[in-house]
Amino acid sequence: MPPETVTPDELRQALEGPGEELRALLQRARPADLAEWLQALEDGAMWRAFDHLDTEQQSALLEYAGEELRSRIVPRLSSPRLVELVDELPTDEVVDILALAPEPVAEDVLRRVDTDVAADVRELSSYPADSAGGIMTTDVDVYPSEARVGDVLKALRKDEDAPSNEAAGVFVVDALGRPLGFVSDRVLLTTPIHQTLAEVMEPDPPRIAADADQEQVAQQIAKYGVSALAVVGARGELLGVVTADDALEVIEEEAEEDFGKLVGVSERQPTRLPVWRRVAQRLPLMGLTVLGGMTTAHILDWALGSVDEAHDALRYVPTVLGLAGNVGLQSSTVLVRGLATGEIESDRRSSVFAKEVLTGSVIGVLCGAATLLIAALTEGSPSAPAWSFGLAMGMAIAIAVAWSAFLGCLVPSTSDRLGFDPAIVSGPFLTALSDVSGTGIFMLVAHALLGFGQGSAG
Repeated sequence: MPPETVTPDELRQALEGPGEELRALLQRARPADLAEWLQALEDGAMWRAFDHLDTEQQSALLEYAGEELRSRIVPRLSSPRLVELVDELPTDEVVDILALAPEPVAEDVLRRVDTDVAADVRELSSYPADSAGGIMTTDVDVYPSEARVGDVLKALRKDEDAPSNEAAGVFVVDALGRPLGFVSDRVLLTTPIHQTLAEVMEPDPPRIAADADQEQVAQQIAKYGVSALAVVGARGELLGVVTADDALEVIEEEAEEDFGKLVGVSERQPTRLPVWRRVAQRLPLMGLTVLGGMTTAHILDWALGSVDEAHDALRYVPTVLGLAGNVGLQSSTVLVRGLATGEIESDRRSSVFAKEVLTGSVIGVLCGAATLLIAALTEGSPSAPAWSFGLAMGMAIAIAVAWSAFLGCLVPSTSDRLGFDPAIVSGPFLTALSDVSGTGIFMLVAHALLGFGQGSAG
């Protein structure tokens, strides 16, 4: 049966039935889909599914799995089990997986695997994780320039235990191991077997230093349009390659990280984080917003002077709108990204929605409490009127921020259901709704607690 017929609902049903049905279903599923589905399961169900996979399937799943799922699986695997799994994986993936295992287990695995593999893993581990050396694979085929095409093809076919050729070709190196050229698989298969690699290679392939940042690697691969970029050491010797697939992952990772940091969301899968992690992650940015808003309020006080309590309260509108807008943007960003990448499955929409609103509400309460204290202590003496003023400002912020978080989820969700692109629609609609409703909430709370509004301020 085709793999595409497997759905997350089928997997959940199979987990409740006999093991034979579960095993048969898992055989039909793509590793990438399994990695996504197991991520959403509780530990018990996740482990039951993982245990019903054969070694090849488990290795493939770990290769496609994100760090969060790997961190739930790898620490619980024994050394012999890990040895079986890493034997099926490229060296660069082995490095990432062993980094999640307890140190004694990782060392035991390295003692048990092939010595060449262990040496490669130790070498790759010595490079920073975000460098060319850290993301390269040493699974690359190299040959001297005088080698004949027929001999190369014969050697490649004979070595059944060789790793998959991720570079989609072979590198031609000199006696010191420095890259001289590259011959693609297509050229190897279409060239007369008597010709040498020197005659058919693309000379002087692009290369990059092992300590170069991974962003530079991705840029070089995109610039030159190569399937694999040679990574070289200090003496120019070929250490490994970074493939186009690796570069694509880097570009996605860096883009997500940069955009997430822009709005205070730095995790790769923010929809799966517990509420407390979301709050802790985003609160520093909101703290800066509170300080900025309070500074703005006192600048306005200096510039305009204090007329009455109503005008004093209006100085806090920028703080309210700033906090509400930022929190709404954070929630919207999480929803838009999750919908675009498929991270938010149809059965998780309500859960993600609720957790984002709760996150925004907690942030609103905390920022409101901070505003209460600052306003009460800086708007004159800490008397009863001062504290009542601070309470009004704090409550207005808490309610407006919680409401904005709700809007930040509602707008992209509604846009997606109506067939509009949430990434395009969410920004303008959310900004307008957040500003208008935030101002309205602020004035209602101020009127209720401070007794002004509806023209009474004059």
